[in-house]
Amino acid sequence: MLMFFVMQRARLIFQKLRAVCLVVLIGLSLASIAQAETMDREEAAKHVEPPYKLGESIGEGSWELVNLDGRLAGYGFESQPLAPLPGFSGTPVNLFVQITLEGKFINVELIAHNEPIFVSGLGNAAFHEFVRQYKGHSINDTLVVGIPYGEKGSGSSLVYLKGVTKATASVRIAHESILGAAFAIAREKLAGAGPRYPVSPNQEVEEDLTWQDLVGQGIAKRRLVTNAELQTAFKDTLWENDDAIALEQPSAPYLDLWVVDVGSPAVAKAVLSPQTVEVLQEFMVISDNDEPILVIDAGRHGLVSDDFVRNTSPDLIKATQDNLPIALRDSDLDVELADGVPGTAAMILRTDRRLGFDPTRDWTISLRAVREHGSFRPEIGTVDFSSTQKMPERFYVRETPPVPQAPWRQALDSRFTDLAALSVLLVGLTGVLLFGQSRLAGHRQYMVVRLTFLAVVTGFVGWWGQGQLSIVTPLGVMRGIWDGRSLAFLLYDPFSLLIWGFVLLSFFYWGRGYFCGWLCPFGAMQEFAHHVAKRLGLRQIDVPHRLDQVLSKLKYGVLALLIITAFTSPALNDLAVEVEPFKTAVTTLFIREWYYVAYAVGLLLLSMVIFKGFCRYVCPLGAFMAIGGLLRRKDWIERRIECGSPCQLCKVRCNYNAIKPNGAIKYDECFQCLDCVTIHDDPEQCVPLVLAAKGKVLA
Repeated sequence: MLMFFVMQRARLIFQKLRAVCLVVLIGLSLASIAQAETMDREEAAKHVEPPYKLGESIGEGSWELVNLDGRLAGYGFESQPLAPLPGFSGTPVNLFVQITLEGKFINVELIAHNEPIFVSGLGNAAFHEFVRQYKGHSINDTLVVGIPYGEKGSGSSLVYLKGVTKATASVRIAHESILGAAFAIAREKLAGAGPRYPVSPNQEVEEDLTWQDLVGQGIAKRRLVTNAELQTAFKDTLWENDDAIALEQPSAPYLDLWVVDVGSPAVAKAVLSPQTVEVLQEFMVISDNDEPILVIDAGRHGLVSDDFVRNTSPDLIKATQDNLPIALRDSDLDVELADGVPGTAAMILRTDRRLGFDPTRDWTISLRAVREHGSFRPEIGTVDFSSTQKMPERFYVRETPPVPQAPWRQALDSRFTDLAALSVLLVGLTGVLLFGQSRLAGHRQYMVVRLTFLAVVTGFVGWWGQGQLSIVTPLGVMRGIWDGRSLAFLLYDPFSLLIWGFVLLSFFYWGRGYFCGWLCPFGAMQEFAHHVAKRLGLRQIDVPHRLDQVLSKLKYGVLALLIITAFTSPALNDLAVEVEPFKTAVTTLFIREWYYVAYAVGLLLLSMVIFKGFCRYVCPLGAFMAIGGLLRRKDWIERRIECGSPCQLCKVRCNYNAIKPNGAIKYDECFQCLDCVTIHDDPEQCVPLVLAAKGKVLA
């Protein structure tokens, strides 16, 4: 029996889809899936933010940015080749992103997209306004789309970007595309760029350390340069013989450098006198973002030149981390070393940790040896000697900011209340239809109950929740599967996804009717228009049976054309999907260009005289639902042997023309209004029941 059922269903599905599939397959065989081409040099140059200029290409869609003097200043790149995250149309959003060598956003510009809500809904101005927010931020910032809770996120390390109402899912996709592309460039081109969390000295660490402990643990590091090594550095240069001491005492030290980070009190106490430790702690209370670094020289270099001015940057010392400069400055503190610490010249330098310095990661300090040749306007020669430093993690506290939730979790949390209310609505509807369908249809106020529910669907599901399902979603899924792309974009709109979940499950029991009859906001609007027309006494147009049969197949042709254009011409598809008036009537509340509004209003006016004419004859989503309804496993509307022959009451009363002359239900056209269920169960309306009550038999 199971095999027979499967074969029967397969045959029905094949008969229904045969014409559609043939058209689609022919269209796909004649078309190549166009891959988005990257911009050429001339076009890319138009998007570069002055005063930068376009440099050399570094890959598909990516370029160097140079200053006016030709020096490398950053990178400009298209997001699509680096982070091809599909949007709701199935194609990625493409943006031109520009960042400096430090990972700061110069500008972000929208290049191309097919996001339906912007293409023919809200317009591109809002999308452009959203991406302009990145300018001035850094890829090291924790950027999230949304609004902060509490007092405008005070104290939070998250940086909030304002989203776009009714397009939150689309801008989140764009946000992920921007960051994904920027991090791809950062990992390849920007040494050390990327998310990094600041550290500060842990004032609670108490260790009884000695100078020997610091040396043994690598906390204090030595860089010894002898006169012989100095001579080797200047060998075969103009300055080779300009240092008499170096020539006379080759084994004597020229530079005997010790470097110790004294940010931790435990370390400071091991290397500095108690009086200096006290002064240093007072200094760090005032300058709590500064990292103090002790440098000691026991050689003849002397750390600084004779021209050095206190409280300024040392002229012979420089430091780098990740190939980026670290700004050092004299802290202007008198330094007295602890007993047993070697050295003749000592000073404490400071650098601001807010600029990205992390003492627990490798960094390099360099001292410059300078020689002069000649007496009048001497020529200067220099050589740098460097030492790599790194402090143990245990002396620091790392300020780890809250990890931003995944975009789908952000979307889920931001709509928790709406999702909870929607869940109650869907579970309640499903439960009533499963277990109380006849009682509902037989209620004397059934029409009031139904219209009240449809009003909630229009207001809450449609206008408030933006849960109007659209054929755009199935088309995007098809295109994503075809291109081998992720379908994660569905998670950005959990409200609609929850409805889709219930609808897909409903195919196995009810078919099309569950959504089209109860959960479609625009369908509900058409039903209200019909009842308004009845109150006004407007005459209904009775579509002849044969014409109705022909028109009811039109929606499958519309669906086939949309599938073909989705694969062959996304731009044309963006226009073609406007056959659905949902964006106009639901998403934008009729605030659009006049011709879209005229179309949507025209369909509502049509439904006043032809009951749900758009749903029955044109709606591509309805065609998709009808095809999905072939998964239905039972005939859920009871029939009697007298239905259709000779009784035709249900057929005559059916506004959808969804009952065949023989009384059988055409489930692919049934909208689950339950009018026939009401008649079937009512002993005062159902003709066989009326006659049976009178002891008569319907001939």
